[in-house]
Amino acid sequence: MELDKDILFVCVENAGRSQMAQAFAEKYGMKSASGGTSPATRLNPVVVDAMKEKGIDISKSPPKLVTPEMIHRATLVVTMGCTMEDVCPKPMFAQMQKKLIEWNLMDTKGRSIGKIREIRDDIERRVLEIAKS
Repeated sequence: MELDKDILFVCVENAGRSQMAQAFAEKYGMKSASGGTSPATRLNPVVVDAMKEKGIDISKSPPKLVTPEMIHRATLVVTMGCTMEDVCPKPMFAQMQKKLIEWNLMDTKGRSIGKIREIRDDIERRVLEIAKS
């Protein structure tokens, strides 16, 4: 498993999917960060509960703004299914392009715990694929 990857997970609100992805990447020994282009004021509480079921506490990781420095530092940028072109400043999006992967995941906002568990498990599977590559 190659652990020298520095992965940035980006979503609009950084309140669900990107937070879960960061937590799984760290669990599997990868350096990672997450951020949003328009961060929410707090994490999705149902996402926090779903991650606790996996033994991971993300409750102390507030949503944060993605910065140009975060993008520059990353060897890989993974977007969660958000239209980054519409919300990212053009220079920031251009910098992401050369190392960008789009996962196209369903948003966790307003979803049931059952649906969030499905999204969580899909994210974990995808993070493991990156860890193995």
